[in-house]
Amino acid sequence: MSAKKIVIIATVVVLLAAMVVFTVVRSQSSQTKVITAKVQKQDLVTIVSGTGQIKPKTYVNIGATAFGRITHLYVKEGDAVKRGQQLASIENVQAISGVDAQQAAISSSKTDIGSFTAAENVAHANLEHAKADLVQKQLDYVRAKSLFDAALISKQDYDAKKAALDLAIATEAQMVAGIEQSKAQTDSARGKLAQNIATLRSNYDSLNKTVSEAPFDGIVTNLPVREGETAVVGIQNAQGSTLMTLADMSIITAEVKVDETDIVNVKLGQPADVTVDAVPGKTFKGHVTEVGDQALLRSSGLATSQSTSGSEEAKDFKVVVTIDEPSADLRPGLSTTAKIMTAKKDGTLAIPIQALTLRDPEAEKAHSSKKDSSTVSAATASAPAPKSSKKTPPVQGVYVLKAAKRTTKAEFVPVTTGITGATDIEVTNGLKEGDEIVIGSYKVLKSLKSGTPVKRDTSPQTKPEGDGSSS
Repeated sequence: MSAKKIVIIATVVVLLAAMVVFTVVRSQSSQTKVITAKVQKQDLVTIVSGTGQIKPKTYVNIGATAFGRITHLYVKEGDAVKRGQQLASIENVQAISGVDAQQAAISSSKTDIGSFTAAENVAHANLEHAKADLVQKQLDYVRAKSLFDAALISKQDYDAKKAALDLAIATEAQMVAGIEQSKAQTDSARGKLAQNIATLRSNYDSLNKTVSEAPFDGIVTNLPVREGETAVVGIQNAQGSTLMTLADMSIITAEVKVDETDIVNVKLGQPADVTVDAVPGKTFKGHVTEVGDQALLRSSGLATSQSTSGSEEAKDFKVVVTIDEPSADLRPGLSTTAKIMTAKKDGTLAIPIQALTLRDPEAEKAHSSKKDSSTVSAATASAPAPKSSKKTPPVQGVYVLKAAKRTTKAEFVPVTTGITGATDIEVTNGLKEGDEIVIGSYKVLKSLKSGTPVKRDTSPQTKPEGDGSSS
């Protein structure tokens, strides 16, 4: 073979190699780099978070029930007290004087009742005497009348017997009236005694109100007063003095506020993890025991029914989580965060949330058909699809990698989703396990169209992708 032929063959080989390299480079330059992931089964948990503070389920502000100077405080803040234990006392000179005076009045009333009862007994004895005397006078009158009719005694003797009988009858009537009078006096004295006893109970109540006792076992969580200060009783809209706050720490709750967009998923009995800023590294288990029905304004904390402002603003709802095993480390008012598990599914198909995007399915279909029927450059791969005459609503979906001849293309697939986890979301329809989908970058997903040639970006990622769905 001559040298000339060798040169020609070498030149042809070089040209062919250059054409192959050029074709490969051009083909790769028209492919869009994407980050991908496989659809796989995993355990998903939906969490709703709320912040608030630790509160006992039962607590009471013990207010002043009597006006006067505070003479004794028998507890201090943080003390544990028992039901019925004396907590504080207010000066009680007037109350004690009222009780003593009423007890004296009761003693006097009892003496009066004894006196009137004795007088009643005397009246009964006098009546019996009058009855016996009346019987005697009747016999004398009957005998005198018989003798007078027989003209055996004088008219004067007969009239004397008759007058004596009339006097005995009047005396008996007088004794009967005396008994009724004695009974009335006795009943009046008994009525006064009952009145005095009722007044004494009122006086004892006033005296008892000068002493504050614990209504249940608990801990003194607030003591805003000191001995020597004057306590006042609340009247109408004027609030009275609060002596102290007593909390039952046997049942502790985390009262948190949940955003209005999440409250629909919160139900009674759902489990929750409670963390407290003052107790780092420890998680308390609990469950939801109360879900508020009234929206609270985030700026003021007032219920919407109490607000006179007509401006629209973010709202929260109160949720109470009861801690299953209270700890001595927990104190009322500590800042807390509750993570409520509103849904859980094990072994369900899931994808990263950032893979979801909203697209017009008709436009995506038209763009994919155009890609299949013509050759377009990489520069036009992300050009917007032509607008159709009829506007169709966008649907959510993902881009699935599908092999096509010598390249790989991204095809838009509508999906139906279920519960949402922290970074992943359940797919109930549209994908199967093992499908490879596009999850980034966000910039690529925002402009990606169905049918676009893609290649996997295997370079290490220096920062996480955005987790919001694109539209």
